[in-house]
Amino acid sequence: MDVIVAKFGGTSIGNGKRIRKAAQAVVNEYMKGKKIVVVVSAIDKTTDDLLNIVTESMEDTATEKQLAEIVSMGEMTSVRIFSSAIESLGVKSEYVDPFSEKWPIITDSNLLDAKVDFKATEVKCNELMKMMDQGIIPVVCGFLGRDDEGYITTLGRGGSDITAFLLGHCLSADNVIIVTDVGGVMSTDPDRVEDAQILDEISVEEMRDLATYGAQVLHPHALQYKDPKINAKIIGFDKGDLSVPGTVIKGPSEKEMQKAIITLHVEPISVIAVVGEEILNKTGVLAELTDTLAVNEINIYGISTGQNSITVFVNKKDSERAHQIMHDVVVENEHLSSLSLGKEIAMITFNRPDFIDTPGIISDITQPLRNNNINIVEISSSETSVMIFVDWKDGKKAYELVKGVLN
Repeated sequence: MDVIVAKFGGTSIGNGKRIRKAAQAVVNEYMKGKKIVVVVSAIDKTTDDLLNIVTESMEDTATEKQLAEIVSMGEMTSVRIFSSAIESLGVKSEYVDPFSEKWPIITDSNLLDAKVDFKATEVKCNELMKMMDQGIIPVVCGFLGRDDEGYITTLGRGGSDITAFLLGHCLSADNVIIVTDVGGVMSTDPDRVEDAQILDEISVEEMRDLATYGAQVLHPHALQYKDPKINAKIIGFDKGDLSVPGTVIKGPSEKEMQKAIITLHVEPISVIAVVGEEILNKTGVLAELTDTLAVNEINIYGISTGQNSITVFVNKKDSERAHQIMHDVVVENEHLSSLSLGKEIAMITFNRPDFIDTPGIISDITQPLRNNNINIVEISSSETSVMIFVDWKDGKKAYELVKGVLN
């Protein structure tokens, strides 16, 4: 029998009619013979309203314990209403909040930004499975946890997404369905671009980067619990149907699942620096340079920009040709003055899904290089990956030092 974890965001249960529609969608799947766990956020804007009230009434005197308990009231209200709505449709349901003996999400004691104790949570999820085996639909508070002392904790903004994927993983669910106020993942923000379109599918890697850099549809931390064997999708609440297509989240890939991927590029990289007065403020200069290299099928491994310079990293074997091609651009562009072809450098890349949750990771990586007098020519990073460029002669040693830090 299929197991579904369905998470409803605050907007999708923003009023009584929407709650009724959501509850009916859950019951419809239940009547098809599915086992379902529901995860709900606080009703639309409830958490923000509670925080505003706390600020006005207590100013800056609220403790972390008080804040966690107060903001939890949004989710604890939602589960009670949603569970009651399901029962009004003739199906047994039970709400599960942090005060329940069946509560599954166990965390550390960082009350306002707690980290999940996965092993303890996995054991506690057996209680949810027992309920489903008895024909009961559990409705679980998203965003919340409980520590070993019994205190309420919160998982941070977007924590309901974490709850959904975590439960999906622990319950070996067949499907995790995220119900939002849009029909899926869009090609861009529809409030900014009118003809934004819904994507049929997106990879975990793409979704994590998209969410990290501002897309509100899903919290990036949640994807660390996405199991490649579990089907996952994001759908809109307006259809009132959990079986509609939406956007499928694929993966993660085997590469993504590994703890850390560290590589030393096998060939030397060359640096080409282009200079011009205040070119950072000149529209189209960077595009002209990169377009010229693209037309000539020269791959760019990295770009660094400054107020008066643009540095491009290309394969050494392409460097002479790239130098000539870019020189032609410099001569013709009034905003550019000169360029130079620099020395050979090595490129080390490393990816790890939990970089986003690892404060200080850049300093941890660069410290051993500094201790060994290895100069960093350039460094760039995202929430899940880092690229470091060093002198070619130092490449292998730098690779081994970085590998020792990350593994």
